Amino acid sequence: MHNAPSIRVGIGGWTFPPWRGTFYPDKLVQKRELEYASRAVTAIEINATYHRLQKPESFANWAQVVPDDFVFAVKASRYVTNRRILAEAGESIEKFLDQGLVELGPKLGPILWQFIATKKFDPEDFGAFLNLLPAKLEGLPLRHAVQVRHDSFHHADFVALCRKAGVAIVYADSADYPAIADVSSDFTYARLENAQETEATGYSPDALDRWGQIAKAWTAGETPDGLPTFAEPADKRPRDTFVFMINGAKIRAPAAAQALLQRL
Repeated sequence: MHNAPSIRVGIGGWTFPPWRGTFYPDKLVQKRELEYASRAVTAIEINATYHRLQKPESFANWAQVVPDDFVFAVKASRYVTNRRILAEAGESIEKFLDQGLVELGPKLGPILWQFIATKKFDPEDFGAFLNLLPAKLEGLPLRHAVQVRHDSFHHADFVALCRKAGVAIVYADSADYPAIADVSSDFTYARLENAQETEATGYSPDALDRWGQIAKAWTAGETPDGLPTFAEPADKRPRDTFVFMINGAKIRAPAAAQALLQRL
């Protein structure tokens, strides 16, 4: 999807009232918030798709508003991931993908499949789910990332399944959920969820320096030091990297993303 590997840093969504006056200028009309945000960061994770289907026209409008080199990650529907038997999600996956994602065209980045914290690792069922994820949608290449949030996924077999499917494992910097830094695809995806409101940039300058180094290492095909892994290192090849400032002190997310971009 990209000739040279890139590092993209972004936020989750673009409609958040506390950002008005802190990130967005006071007099900016709400319908221009995406236009503004997409020029301050280099990617945005669309979260509304987790809760309900969107209209094709919405995706088309979003694609039209942002710069040509901008990318959206899209959070998959909870009706796919919040089920007891993942192997039976085929129809729901198809419904999610067919809501109009193709309207984003080349601005479609990874699809994020996030699982509830009580979902445990079942190799057979999870492997069947990964096999349901298509490589293309109406000719448009698809990239998939999974965020698991139960300690049972701390297992080499989970990493092996994701590598076989070419699906990225999301690294979550979180106080609540497990971290898995194994690289399993041709891109890496991190969600930084530990921002503090007492920090103007969410993360301290030292922490942002560290995340900048980690992002550069991932993009160069290297394994960053100090992050938890559960399998042998991945092959050393350049990879696109996506870093999103999510949750934590959400009011600080745009400042955190911009501060990290400055370091890159």
